[in-house]
Amino acid sequence: MVEIVLDIADPKSGKTYHVKLGDEASSHLIGRRIGEVIAGDPLGLESYKLKITGGADVDGFSMHPSVHGTRKVRVILSRPPGFHPTEKGERRSKLVRGNIISDATKQVNMAVIEYGKVPLEQLLGEKEDTKGSG
Repeated sequence: MVEIVLDIADPKSGKTYHVKLGDEASSHLIGRRIGEVIAGDPLGLESYKLKITGGADVDGFSMHPSVHGTRKVRVILSRPPGFHPTEKGERRSKLVRGNIISDATKQVNMAVIEYGKVPLEQLLGEKEDTKGSG
């Protein structure tokens, strides 16, 4: 199984936490789709509620909420996610991944909907950069 990386956005502080999940925790996300609200307990965030807002596969193609399933498909896009137009009315055919998390998913974006008792910063914390010291 592929290791899934979570990017958890905290709307209160404006910070985003980058968390790598193991196989067991990743299995709780397989089969979930964009827009679902899940409990944070299996991910180590007790009494938190998280909403899946997007993601990307192992090749870097973004997940799109309008594409059902886990497949990769070309769609014509006129706005994000997957395409950011530079001119008014611009459209482009882009390859995107479906809206369901699968084994091919590498990154999952989430936003905190409901907070728990322990602050998010204590649970996930700031990782210290040890490069250059020593």
